[in-house]
Amino acid sequence: MAVETRGVLFEYGISIPPLALVFQFNPQEITRSRTVTVKTGNAPGARGGYDFVSPLETARVSQGVEMQAESFSIDILLDATDALNEGNAVASTFGVQPQIDTLRSMAEPKNQGPGGVKVLSSLGLSGTRAFERQETASVLVFAWGMQLLPVFLTGVGQKEALHLPNLMPYRATMSLTMQVIESANPFFLADKVRQTMGTTLNLATGFQTG
Repeated sequence: MAVETRGVLFEYGISIPPLALVFQFNPQEITRSRTVTVKTGNAPGARGGYDFVSPLETARVSQGVEMQAESFSIDILLDATDALNEGNAVASTFGVQPQIDTLRSMAEPKNQGPGGVKVLSSLGLSGTRAFERQETASVLVFAWGMQLLPVFLTGVGQKEALHLPNLMPYRATMSLTMQVIESANPFFLADKVRQTMGTTLNLATGFQTG
């Protein structure tokens, strides 16, 4: 029997509290989007770029591009029903609230402390106001199959469906929006290599089946 690979979202860094979430149920859909703005300059007599006849001339058709960082969104289901049936003490008292709190903490700013440790800004004890402190966002890694994408968590939506007698939720749907960190980091560079390999495989498969 094949074991299903679980999606994981974890923080890349040292944080208090440590932040990681393994998806109990992988999302059925992922929406990915990218916006590209093509610059055509002041091409004379053209409406969409310079004239061209051969592939050697296509480099000057546009005068450059501007790309927004790729973003994607998913809905994940948190459900403590199985844990409740197994008599799990944490689930019986808190339901899925610990997982919800983890996701909310991933989206909230951090303060850099001694030794590079990051602490939630809300725990700052210096007495200074939040906007006067140096705050940073958590660098997260979204592990999905063969992909390890570095991301910022830019949106968290929460819809609770069922609750325990103490009103703690034990079933909830979380809507997450993430922005890929497209910089010289090992995760993004590795994904570009994987993307190039996938393009090559597509070309080879196309010739075989065409």
